Amino acid sequence: MKKLTILGSTGSIGTQTLDVVAHQPEQYEVQGLAAGNNVKLLIEQANRFQPKAVCLSTSELAAEAAPHLPAGTKVLHGEEGLIELAAAGDADTVVTAIVGSRGLKATLAAIDAGKQIGLANKETLVTAGHLVMNRAREKGVSILPIDSEHSAIFQCLNGENRRDIKGITLTASGGSFRDRTREELAGVTVEQALNHPNWSMGAKITIDSATMANKGLEVIEAHWLFGLPYDRIGVLIHPESIIHSYVEFVDHSIIAQLGLPDMRVPIQYALSYPDRYVTPTESLNLAAIGRLNFREMDFDRYPCLRMAYESGRAGLSAPTVFNASNEVAVARFLQGQIEFLDIERVIETVLTKHQLTELHDVEAITEIDAWARREAEAV
Repeated sequence: MKKLTILGSTGSIGTQTLDVVAHQPEQYEVQGLAAGNNVKLLIEQANRFQPKAVCLSTSELAAEAAPHLPAGTKVLHGEEGLIELAAAGDADTVVTAIVGSRGLKATLAAIDAGKQIGLANKETLVTAGHLVMNRAREKGVSILPIDSEHSAIFQCLNGENRRDIKGITLTASGGSFRDRTREELAGVTVEQALNHPNWSMGAKITIDSATMANKGLEVIEAHWLFGLPYDRIGVLIHPESIIHSYVEFVDHSIIAQLGLPDMRVPIQYALSYPDRYVTPTESLNLAAIGRLNFREMDFDRYPCLRMAYESGRAGLSAPTVFNASNEVAVARFLQGQIEFLDIERVIETVLTKHQLTELHDVEAITEIDAWARREAEAV
């Protein structure tokens, strides 16, 4: 039986992870749950799955939740509580599903404690890929990807020699506005942007899908996970989201991973690896689908993806700045402060102002991240 701690349990990935746990209760035991501000849902989850400890974002929320939790449940709060939860207890696997760069310190703490990482927080590798991967190697910790694209690549490479990889291709749905021209994006609403045609995701990731910033973050994540240069990581628009990604080898053979767009499949694979369990999902019927479509990526149509590649190739502090400025820009759009097309303008403005800096530790990353957020708020 695997013992799990889930960071971000009330978000999209966290709730689907608990769906997987509920489907195979004999395989998993929940040790810890961390949420942000969703007290009501965390209380429901804690009473159902009986974790030894939970964490909320503030002391006030922790005090509000405490009387409604199972007897003996330890209640933590804030960043320190999140770090303690990630590292403590009997959990052998920590699912990091917190959206944004807030999950970095907790992920590093879990690695230092020898926990296997189920990684759904791509920003951790975007902002600190060199630190995280080096620390994981030092501690002998496995990092198993939960993003559907990276899980697909991981599965395609099972039993293969990494030296035989010619390149990998991450597929992209194209997001909420994939059939609109740039001219047709002027004045689009938050509600329209959140209407993803294929996937059920949180608000921030859904907006990132529409701008293609999310795919840019995934490209940088893939660079660190699979040790490939950026010119061997491609992106292809695939509206049906059936082929989740694929690998081409030096003999021009291609191995792809296919399935219906349901995040519970890659979540469970990260938890059950190297085994496979029955999932609470439907089978893929290719005959019923009939055909699959693909489009070349247009970097003029999706400048956020272009900036992500540029940031990844520049290295050093550029990916951290890209991620932080994007997080702020998306939050401002969701709050109605800026227009949809202003998201990319905010990112580009901050990247243009930035001078590349080496990032030797978490403190340096935190400092650059804070600078980029201030600049993005001011644009």
